[in-house]
Amino acid sequence: MSEVYADRRVRLRDRCAAVGSPAALVSRPANVRYLAGGSPPGAVLLLGPDEDVLVCPTAPGGDPADGRLDELLRQSVLPAAGGDPAVAAVGFARKAGAEALAVEEHHLTVARHRAMGSVAPQLQLADLGGAVEQLRIVKDEDEIACLRIAAEIADQALGELLESILVGRTERHLALELERRLVDHGADGAAFPTSVGTGPNSGRGGHKPSDRRVEEGDFLSVCLGANYRGYRCEIGRTFVIGTTPADWQIELYDLVFAAQRAGRESLAPGTEFREVDRAARQILDAAGHGEAVPPVTGHGVGLEIDEDPQLAPAAMGKLDACVPVTVEPGVHLPGRGGVRIEDTLVVRQEADGGPELLTITTKELLAL
Repeated sequence: MSEVYADRRVRLRDRCAAVGSPAALVSRPANVRYLAGGSPPGAVLLLGPDEDVLVCPTAPGGDPADGRLDELLRQSVLPAAGGDPAVAAVGFARKAGAEALAVEEHHLTVARHRAMGSVAPQLQLADLGGAVEQLRIVKDEDEIACLRIAAEIADQALGELLESILVGRTERHLALELERRLVDHGADGAAFPTSVGTGPNSGRGGHKPSDRRVEEGDFLSVCLGANYRGYRCEIGRTFVIGTTPADWQIELYDLVFAAQRAGRESLAPGTEFREVDRAARQILDAAGHGEAVPPVTGHGVGLEIDEDPQLAPAAMGKLDACVPVTVEPGVHLPGRGGVRIEDTLVVRQEADGGPELLTITTKELLAL
């Protein structure tokens, strides 16, 4: 794996050199992990003119959740009360002869940026922008393998919940049980706070579970994901509790399912981000639910649960092969509830079978 991380750092260094900065300082934890194999709390990564150094406030503790560090990467641990690793890294860069340093301004506070500049006033601080995030969009097969396992874990946890008695239990209780099952099946933890919505709460994106109890006839919408070795997936499903679905529930479910299928089927290398959104959105718009549709149909996933690309009406850019994304349209009707159906997929060439579906729990409207 050391070769993988070294290659990623070389590619970033090449990007920096192209804009006149021979050195870069990476401070965003997910980006540090992508380039170094791990992200101990507070650590920053300096890509210096001569060598790369991981600057840590304390010695890495070996927590599996922090990842496994590149063994060939030099580490510099600051002494007790040694200050800010980012400020220390600026000093290292200046001593190494760097005249310019690209930094992640979108991750730094104004106070931290000023402190870095005060250490070496002669050093020109440039904006690295989203260079690392752009490198992270296309995943290698090892990264996709981690996402595939995360999806399997989420499918297992959800499948077991569906076999249990649900009536009378609270949204909060169900969410906690799902997160426990994720860990039981090998996840490092939940990829994001699990959302469970029942009755009038169903179908809301990002709904925070409440103490509302599941009742017969409710829509039950669930959105969860597993974090496996730092890689995060997402799955969302909607069910009916304890009875034959009402006509309006069947109609709404079939509509959202058709939109989600259209979005999934549009995933291909070269497809514009906004075309994926349009494929799903136009079905819901035509049925008169345009105002109830979320602003984004899907997004990239990886070391973070919400990465580029964004599948949205105004998004610019085109999909590449080996880009994992979610497709998650939904409709929420105030006072009644709604439907969300979410999958994680990997964009593949048609010759390779088309989009690879990672989350495979049935999308049939089940009465539980």
